[in-house]
Amino acid sequence: VLPTPRERFDELVLEVVADIERRWADRLGLVEYGVEDAPQIPDDWATGTVPLSSLVRGSGGQPTRLVLFRRPIEHRCETRADLDALVLTILVEQVAELLGIDPADVDPRYDAGD
Repeated sequence: VLPTPRERFDELVLEVVADIERRWADRLGLVEYGVEDAPQIPDDWATGTVPLSSLVRGSGGQPTRLVLFRRPIEHRCETRADLDALVLTILVEQVAELLGIDPADVDPRYDAGD
């Protein structure tokens, strides 16, 4: 049975997260990763873009939550390679934000698109 697009997306996220966690678990602390189909956007949303992810820092006993929004990400990608690259970019940039370091230091595959 072939995996559904949702299952393939989840597998891709898990692969990238596993690589990042292997490298940075000692500095990241407790992070919950998730995938949702689309963000909940308030009616008064002013920007013309739809968020691709959400990062909510944990506090106290609450873990940090990093959620990717599958449909807006897929919508921006024409090929599987585009999807792989965008998921990696989003996760690396969010983890870099959490750690306060340059995204290129998080994962050597990161390409800032220079």
